[in-house]
Amino acid sequence: MHIGMLFFGILCQLVGFAAGGRMDYALSLWFGIAFAVAGSIHMCRTLDRALLCGENASGIVTRGYLFRYALTAAVLIVISVTGAMNPLIFFLGYMSLKVTAYLQPITHKLCNRLFHETDPVPEEESPAQEGEAPAGQ
Repeated sequence: MHIGMLFFGILCQLVGFAAGGRMDYALSLWFGIAFAVAGSIHMCRTLDRALLCGENASGIVTRGYLFRYALTAAVLIVISVTGAMNPLIFFLGYMSLKVTAYLQPITHKLCNRLFHETDPVPEEESPAQEGEAPAGQ
């Protein structure tokens, strides 16, 4: 996903240059993309923690989501009040997280072709006969 965010940022930056790119556009865009990368890392760590937890997994995922949502809202408010960056361009950069999530199957295939890799094929398990334990147990 991070590679997709980088490509999305480059594409948006090229569009910004074509539209008379200013430095605040680039700063806002790349800060938003950096924030999206940090959000994706936090999301991954939250999901890993939730999978290990078992019973309280939904609570952990919900708290992680609310934390990221509140932090994004706080950053947008600070950016808007101070005028240090363009909040809409920051939000565009942050939305690279969503765009790359939707495009992830395509970028995965592209990276497999680019790096000459293949996905592992899971072994088929033979169905257990009556009275037998399933294979692999």
